[in-house]
Amino acid sequence: AKEGVTTEEIDSKCFDYIIEHNAYPSPLQYKGFPKSICTSVNDIICHGIPDDRPLQNGDIVNLDVSVYLNGYHGDTSTMVAIGEVDTESQKLMEVSKECLKLAIEACGPKEPFAQVGLIIEGTAADHEIGVFRDFVGHGIGTEFHEPPAVVHRAIGVPWVMKPGMIFTIGTSFLILFDAVLCNACCSVPFMCFLIVVFVC
Repeated sequence: AKEGVTTEEIDSKCFDYIIEHNAYPSPLQYKGFPKSICTSVNDIICHGIPDDRPLQNGDIVNLDVSVYLNGYHGDTSTMVAIGEVDTESQKLMEVSKECLKLAIEACGPKEPFAQVGLIIEGTAADHEIGVFRDFVGHGIGTEFHEPPAVVHRAIGVPWVMKPGMIFTIGTSFLILFDAVLCNACCSVPFMCFLIVVFVC
């Protein structure tokens, strides 16, 4: 992604690449979604639809790519800065990456899913960033979205991680000023999917 390129062009290139590698873009026609990837620019929270608006200097864009290959779905996401971005956008990206790293480190067999939300919301709050409450991570495998829901907030979900589980962790953040929501500033800046295994 770079200045002057449209998210529709990125979508087209991703479609071609995925098909050339004998996979299928999971979002395409999923519940009517019209494109192969999701592209969320600036204040689009998530699952943005690629369009013909050229990316501009200062934009931040989330590229959410999911594919179906050999009977299984994979799901990943990253945030890209276009040219020079403002300090709040840079902070959002850095804190999101830190939250994801800490959340991944807390995963393992018999670990509670609740700690993922505690870590993400607590770390974000330390930087005066709020967690958008309407989106969660999810299980993934032969189905695009499977249990469990992976909540990114500090609430007491009762389930625990088990060997063989595959799930995503992704965060949706809001920039807060004086405890008042001023700007919903991009979601799921970084995401990964994890396979929980026993570690000896």
